[in-house]
Amino acid sequence: MNSDGFGILIIDDEPNIRSGLAKGLAREADVLETAQDAEQGLAKFREVFFQLVIADVRLPGKMDGLELIDQILHIRPQTTTILITAHGTVETAVKSMRLGAFDFITKPLDLDLIRHQVRKAREHHRLQIENLELRNRLVNAGEVSGIIGNCAAMNDVFQQIRQVATTDATILIQGESGTGKELVARAVHDLSNRCSGPFIAVNLGAMPETLLESELFGHEKGSFSGATRQKPGCFEQAQGGSLFLDEVTEMPAKSQVDLLRVLETQQFMRVGGEEVFISDARIISATNKSVEPLIEDGSFREDLFYRLNVIPIQIPALRERKDDIPLLIEHFLTHFCQRHNRPLKQVSPEAMQKFARARWPGNVRQLRNVIERLVVTLPGEVIHATDIPVELNPEISATSVPVKTLVEVTEAAEQAAITAALASCDYHREKTAKLLGVSVRTLHYKMSRYGLH
Repeated sequence: MNSDGFGILIIDDEPNIRSGLAKGLAREADVLETAQDAEQGLAKFREVFFQLVIADVRLPGKMDGLELIDQILHIRPQTTTILITAHGTVETAVKSMRLGAFDFITKPLDLDLIRHQVRKAREHHRLQIENLELRNRLVNAGEVSGIIGNCAAMNDVFQQIRQVATTDATILIQGESGTGKELVARAVHDLSNRCSGPFIAVNLGAMPETLLESELFGHEKGSFSGATRQKPGCFEQAQGGSLFLDEVTEMPAKSQVDLLRVLETQQFMRVGGEEVFISDARIISATNKSVEPLIEDGSFREDLFYRLNVIPIQIPALRERKDDIPLLIEHFLTHFCQRHNRPLKQVSPEAMQKFARARWPGNVRQLRNVIERLVVTLPGEVIHATDIPVELNPEISATSVPVKTLVEVTEAAEQAAITAALASCDYHREKTAKLLGVSVRTLHYKMSRYGLH
């Protein structure tokens, strides 16, 4: 059966329950099958695309209904599941909902109630299909989750997003700083079957090593000095959704081992705790560095790289997709003019050519910041070539360069480098200092000297 129909799989060890439900729900399904235990049900589920699975919590064999539902949702997360039991407890109901069950019904069964819930499940499935089609149309239109682009390189990225979004495969996004790696991660999440779940992003490069384990896995009250309360970590917060690990190559060695263990076992514990949690978060990681040299010098584990790099997505730099610059500028102008209550501005042809020739070391983030600056500071409705910041001037021939002292040349280059680095790091001073290889104090001094505030 294909995904256009609606299939129901009923799993219960009591023959009367199976036959009663099958007879009562026959008109609600295009295809309906039954199974007497979890193993038989799972085998049928792997062969046929069932949209709804109704299973008893207590089943004979090695696997109960909760474990069965957990496996089913890992195989096809879009499946709707209903659990039934004669021994209903609040704890079991809560656990089933955490696993992703659509409903929890206690015996003796009310067939009218079951029919009502099945119809709701069918409507839920229809809405899922419509939402997926709508999200795919957005991708095909060249924009998804704020990503703008229509060049061949970005169309390839959109195609990759569309192909991998509905799977649970681990993704590694690579690209220079400012290219939009988190936007790609969010697009994957928004187009996935986990879109109704949380999207949790954590910047591993900005996290002190002493706090990283607690941030990722959580901690129990009193587990270390300052742990005054229990705190769930990012893996726990992202259950049923997606966890985005930005700057993953900045992780210290111990944290790399911890992350590798979770990826291999799908299990983790809070710091200071004994309870084992099952990880149900899709892992999407990103880095702005080439990983192979890091593996060669021993600063990043090769086995962790292979675990993270199941699906690689490479985002092109802005200089590699200059055909998209007019489209991006139009989008940012509209956005910032509305946001800052300014009349809609236009870009002169000369200015547009200058934008296209610029090197853009800070990529799309730098372009975005420049457009916002021009929207806020320029009084007129047209952006001219003379309005474009000096750091964007493309290289010109040596014959046209006026003679300057070496001090002037050095200072001009230094000012341009600091300005570009600030834009690249979204004006985050600590990151900028790190990128430039100077202390924050030195950066503050230089910014003050050149009037860069």
